[in-house]
Amino acid sequence: MTYDKKTIEDIDVSGKRVLVRCDFNVPQDATGAITADKRIVESLPTIRYLVGHGARVILCSHLGRPKGTVNPKYTLAPVAVRLSELLGQPVALAADVIGPDAQGKAAALKDGEVLLLENVRFHAEEEKNDPAFAKALADLAELYVNDAFGTAHRAHASTAGVADYLPAVCGYLIGKEIGVMGKALQDPKRPFVAVLGGAKVSDKLGVINNLLDKVDTLIIGGAMAYTFALAKGGKVGTSLVEPDKTAYALDMLKKAEAKGVGFLLPVDNLCADRFAADATPVPFDAGAIPDNMMGLDIGPRTVKLFSDALKAAGTVVWNGPMGVFEFDAFAEGTRAVARAIADSGAISIIGGGDSAAAVEQLGFADKMTHISTGGGASLEFLEGLELPGIACLLDK
Repeated sequence: MTYDKKTIEDIDVSGKRVLVRCDFNVPQDATGAITADKRIVESLPTIRYLVGHGARVILCSHLGRPKGTVNPKYTLAPVAVRLSELLGQPVALAADVIGPDAQGKAAALKDGEVLLLENVRFHAEEEKNDPAFAKALADLAELYVNDAFGTAHRAHASTAGVADYLPAVCGYLIGKEIGVMGKALQDPKRPFVAVLGGAKVSDKLGVINNLLDKVDTLIIGGAMAYTFALAKGGKVGTSLVEPDKTAYALDMLKKAEAKGVGFLLPVDNLCADRFAADATPVPFDAGAIPDNMMGLDIGPRTVKLFSDALKAAGTVVWNGPMGVFEFDAFAEGTRAVARAIADSGAISIIGGGDSAAAVEQLGFADKMTHISTGGGASLEFLEGLELPGIACLLDK
């Protein structure tokens, strides 16, 4: 996949109706109030550029999972209000997506004005990438901008389908994602170290395989590591494992050895007799966990091993926590890795999802070069897969 895509700066947007796919899938409380507006804030540079260059801006997004029916619980009305406050100008909300209200309001837009369409997932055709729906959406505008990296791995009507009918470029958010991550994968500053954690090896099969061709060192933590320990003949107690992935784990260890890639696994774990925040952490050597205990974090010797490997890194990609970081007693492994990455001075890329949440929660966000806005999308990107929402954009 080519990562060199045209951006909003490569086309003339003045006086044009521009359809922008944003990711306004924000968390809300029981009353519908937005509890974190980070995703809205991240869309502002693209929207401000378009407004400042006289575009007639039509924004669209999904929110939640309304399952293809109109559900007032998932209205984008609160987003329109917050966006108006942040932009310092009114953002009109269309009562529908491709209906008469959206068509009328889009046609009436003047240069520099902003319209937000209602939730695209109120239509079942959105997730089916229905051509007629994509065409109706495209008919509202003259240009298309994708700035929703979090959904770029989905071939939906508003993320990919509309590009069949309009010239398509990326906004600043997607431009940054593919610029930083694309360079890391194609021409990394070395040593290139990847840190993978999280629950399942099966979620990261393709990522491990792809990264073994690119990195100098691969570090495995989280529950994934217990499957590797089991594969090597170790005892893992009641830890989360995938016995059907042990052969794959051994294959990856052999591949790393053949390529001369450092492959670091935990040497000790913090364990407990139950999965609970108030459980007492007990250290055991990796592969020597008693039958009644489960591994919930990497141990102190592993923290040192992983931290030492990260000290000299030139580029670090991190996806997935080292343990159950939501429990304070089992957060130290994840915290220590975040600290080691922050202190390394390396170009640091945090894949979205749990690792992004951990970095924010533990207070290291401002020390990282780039925190991806897409969990699933960043994983597929690291896996080397083509993302439909990026593949559809015009090449430079």
